[in-house]
Amino acid sequence: MKIQIILWVFLMAAIPSWGQDAREIIRKAELNRLGDAATYSEMTMTIQRPDWSREMGIKAWSKGQDYSLMLITSPARDAGTAFLKRENELWNWQPTIERTIKMPPSMMSQSWMGSDFSNEDLVRQISLVEDYEHTYLGEESIQGRMTYKIQLVPKPDVPVVYSKIVSWIDQERYVEVKSEAYDEDDELVQTVTGEEVKKIQGYWVPTKMTVQPADEPDHLTIIQQTKVDYDVSIAPRFFSIQNMKSID
Repeated sequence: MKIQIILWVFLMAAIPSWGQDAREIIRKAELNRLGDAATYSEMTMTIQRPDWSREMGIKAWSKGQDYSLMLITSPARDAGTAFLKRENELWNWQPTIERTIKMPPSMMSQSWMGSDFSNEDLVRQISLVEDYEHTYLGEESIQGRMTYKIQLVPKPDVPVVYSKIVSWIDQERYVEVKSEAYDEDDELVQTVTGEEVKKIQGYWVPTKMTVQPADEPDHLTIIQQTKVDYDVSIAPRFFSIQNMKSID
């Protein structure tokens, strides 16, 4: 009996409680993505199609999950267009027609600025830690590095576009290097990969992100981050509709 007890204790110690650990892994990955406080970044988004491509310059400010502001800086015809998320509200400023639009949840699945990203991809209104149930699916090598494979299913009352997300998190750096989003029929919608990971001010950041829609494999959207600053001070009042109209 003593041997059986020792063996049982040994086996239980060897089995990780992945329900809890999966959530903690996602939390650490979110910390790398969002930082402890406020962040500022500059990036170039390239939209590639079989017969054309175009680039767009973007500046972005964020403060946790509740506040973010994204400004299009180029090309000239789109410069000044801005997107503001303030708690549960999402706004769009269109300078060419001097109009502010409050975006309803029904618009979250629509293309963001003609890219393969949706509005939800770029301006998430939810927390991957608090608003999802997490399930550990195993380990897998991605880009030559071992990752944790985790499934995220939204809680029943969370208004999101995707029915589930499967995420691959680098085991050493806690960076999301790949994710797959699925619709309510469990069909793959898109795959996002994170590459060119760099350590910036203590945080591991994939400075290149690529999204590929499942039903259009010859379409790509690539975001290349050229500057990331985790050491900025931004008050919540910065994220206002008035500031969205005048930020540069």
